Amino acid sequence: MSRFNEIGTATIPGNGTRLRLLQRNDEFSIKIAGAPGELMNTRVHGSEDALATLACERLAHIPKARVLIGGLGMGFTLAAALSSLGDAAEITVAELVPEVEAWNRGPLGAASGYPLNDPRARVHIGDVAELLREGDGNWDAILLDVDNGPEGLTRKENNWIYSPEGIAAAQKSLSAEGILAYWSAGPEHAFTERLRRAGFSVESVVVRALRPGKGARHTIWLAW
Repeated sequence: MSRFNEIGTATIPGNGTRLRLLQRNDEFSIKIAGAPGELMNTRVHGSEDALATLACERLAHIPKARVLIGGLGMGFTLAAALSSLGDAAEITVAELVPEVEAWNRGPLGAASGYPLNDPRARVHIGDVAELLREGDGNWDAILLDVDNGPEGLTRKENNWIYSPEGIAAAQKSLSAEGILAYWSAGPEHAFTERLRRAGFSVESVVVRALRPGKGARHTIWLAW
């Protein structure tokens, strides 16, 4: 079997953590330099797809849905959202690391079908928290996949997203019928209760990383 080759590196703003983009034939992997395992892989994206489809299926009655995605990653959540929404939808992806956008516009983008080329999609380079703090009430769905879940892995500042203050900001950013969705590597009962205390109805869905019935079990929270 051929080996992975490093084809790109990037530093996460604010903490100096270095990301590595690796390629082996048509497979790509993103890892944290010096850490075991990998953050994401183009062969394992079932739960990233589910983050979008579970939320966007509730927007079928909104022809001009406005969706905010926190975290571009390998583009699979964006691709799934575009597939789930109509031609008049608008999707903004907030991505903290500029190189991640460049990777998705380069060879990495082939794995998800180059969703950034879709005219309905645009990228905001910066922390999704910046947009949530605006609290404009115009987002029909907010999809957040910015770290490992409520227990942050890559950047301690991401913990704000899952705090009562972050949840309140997201709540103010939603439209009247809006839905909030979070991705997590695993379940956390305390976070479910935190969403409920904020006044949300909450559904916690276990999804598989690879495909139905295969791969690690991840968690999607839907709150409305």
